[in-house]
Amino acid sequence: MKVPLLDLKAHHEPIKAEIFKVFEDVFESQYFILGPQVKDLEENIAAYCQSDFAIGVSSGTDALLIALMALDIGPGDEVITTPYTFFATAGTIARVGAKPVFVDIDPVSFNIDPKKIEAAITPKTKAIMPVHLYGQVAAMTEILTIARKHALKVIEDAAQAIGAEDASGKRAGSFGDIGCYSFFPSKNLGAMGDGGIVVTSDSVLADKLEKMRVHGGHPKYYHKMIGGNFRIDAIQAGIVNVKLKYLDGYTAQRQQNAACYTDLFQKSGLLEKGAVRLPAAIYADSGAKHNHIYNQFILRVKDRDALRAFLGKAEIGCEVYYPVPVHLQECFAYLNHKTGDFPESEKAANETLALPIYPELTPVMQGMVVDAIKAFYQL
Repeated sequence: MKVPLLDLKAHHEPIKAEIFKVFEDVFESQYFILGPQVKDLEENIAAYCQSDFAIGVSSGTDALLIALMALDIGPGDEVITTPYTFFATAGTIARVGAKPVFVDIDPVSFNIDPKKIEAAITPKTKAIMPVHLYGQVAAMTEILTIARKHALKVIEDAAQAIGAEDASGKRAGSFGDIGCYSFFPSKNLGAMGDGGIVVTSDSVLADKLEKMRVHGGHPKYYHKMIGGNFRIDAIQAGIVNVKLKYLDGYTAQRQQNAACYTDLFQKSGLLEKGAVRLPAAIYADSGAKHNHIYNQFILRVKDRDALRAFLGKAEIGCEVYYPVPVHLQECFAYLNHKTGDFPESEKAANETLALPIYPELTPVMQGMVVDAIKAFYQL
C-alpha cells in the first residue's frame, strides 16, 4: 500500500456535491471576480480568525505583498523575519524594495526566536514579519512587546496556521496589524487553485487593502494609490467557504494523527536510540484547543536525506521543508550572508523531514510509515 504525503482526492470526495454546487452557483450568477461568494468568505474568515475585517486576495504570497504595500514599506526600509520559511516571506519584502533582515529560529518551535529580535533592529526597521511555521503560533506576546517598544508594524505570515491558537485562545493572524493566509490546495484550508486572504482589525487599513487589490482604484478608474491585481476568484472563494465549516474537524483529525504518531514512535525504540525527535508541541500542555494545527508533522532525524530516499523507494510520502534557508538562497547573495550566520535555521534545514499528517490518513497507514522508518534504522 502506498502512503502519499497528501491525498486531495480522498479529502474532497465527501464534499464533492457541495463543491460542485459552488461551480453551478457561480456559473448561474456570472459573478466570476469578487461578488457574493467572496463577500461571504470574507465575513466568515474574519469571524473565524478573530479579526474585524478580511479581504480576499489572489494567493498567500500576494497577501504578504499587499500587506507590505498597505503599510508603505519600500526602498530604504528593513523588515525583520526568519530565514527558515517558505521563500515568499522574504521574497515579498525584497519585491517592495525593502531589505529582509533575518533573525534565527528557536530550535524547539522552529519559529523566530524573540530573544534575538531586538539586536537586529536599526533606525531603518519598519516592521517584524513572524511566521507561524508548520501550524504553531510564534511567540507573539514577546514579539508584540518588542514591536510596541520600537513603534514597529507587525505582519503575521499565517499561511500555514489558520485556526492555530496560543495558550490564551487567540488565533494566529489576529495579533498584529495584518494577518496573511494562504489557500494553496495543500494547506489545512485549501482551495482548488491559488487564493489567499488578509485580516485586520484596523478599519483604515482594511479600506486601503480593499482598494489596493483592485489596482488602488476607487471609484473605478480613479487612482489615489498604486495597488495591483490581487483579487481572489469567486469559485475559489466559494470552495474555501464550503471547506471552512469542516476546518475544526480537519484540525482535530490532524491532532489525533499526531497523537497516533507519538504513540507509535514511543513504542518503536526510535526515540531512545536518538534516531528521531518528535515535534516539541506534542509534549506541551498549553491548554489551547488548537495550539498546533499540524499543517506539517515535522521530525528531526539522523541521516535525513538517506531516510528520505529510502521512504521514497518504499512509496511512503515525505518532504523536506525547507532544504535551503532563505539567507543562503542565490538570489539573496547581495545580503552577504554565509553558512553559519543562522545556525539553528541551517541545522533545521539539514535535519527535518515532514511525514503525512492529512485528516484522511489512517492508523494502519501511520503504522506503515513508522515501520518503514524503523527498517531504515534497522530497529
